[in-house]
Amino acid sequence: MGRELDIELWDVSALPSAAERARRLAPLLKALADETRLTLMLLLAEHPRSVRELTEATGMAQTLVSHHLTPLREQGLVVATPKGRSNIYSLCCDALLQPVQLLATLAALPDVGQEGSAGAGE
Repeated sequence: MGRELDIELWDVSALPSAAERARRLAPLLKALADETRLTLMLLLAEHPRSVRELTEATGMAQTLVSHHLTPLREQGLVVATPKGRSNIYSLCCDALLQPVQLLATLAALPDVGQEGSAGAGE
């Protein structure tokens, strides 16, 4: 039996063609496809953080966190706001918060993303 998620989808008929939407989305999804970058996005969905806070939350080296923040910034998914001698990173916009939270919810569901889970390959 399938799960139902409370998701509101927009009418995309007024948007560019499917091929054009895919062309625009591919770089964004590529930036999100890395587990480390997705971890950073999930943390930033909780609240804005400095690199030091992200380092502490992930256990990764500061240089690695900074390295992974770069493509997220380049794609406009996160923004850096100067504060004193450091930057505070946050999601680019409120519109991104709900999809990132949805991904976190999906990850919490049993059997989602696991090979051989029920419904896989159907």
